Amino acid sequence: MNAKHFFNLKKYLSTFTLLLVAKLIMACPLCEEQQPKMLKGISHGAGPDSNWDMVIVIITAIMVLATLFYTVKWLIKPEEKSATHIKRLFIED
Repeated sequence: MNAKHFFNLKKYLSTFTLLLVAKLIMACPLCEEQQPKMLKGISHGAGPDSNWDMVIVIITAIMVLATLFYTVKWLIKPEEKSATHIKRLFIED
């Protein structure tokens, strides 16, 4: 098996795995009936018990997105220019 066939096989297996996982996480018909309109077909289990559940989910989603944004931003461009920054103990210009 040469490298080209290996990468094609790897690509097909990755695609199959992603499709299988996507199918497994989609809601079944029974769960879909229990979900509110906004979550139909997305998640399994019983829907939120009250509006407070949705508030908690929205606040958590905002926190996760903010964390993701700042993580990517500071990984791409850290902007630590201070000569006394701790990274200077390990990195020399």
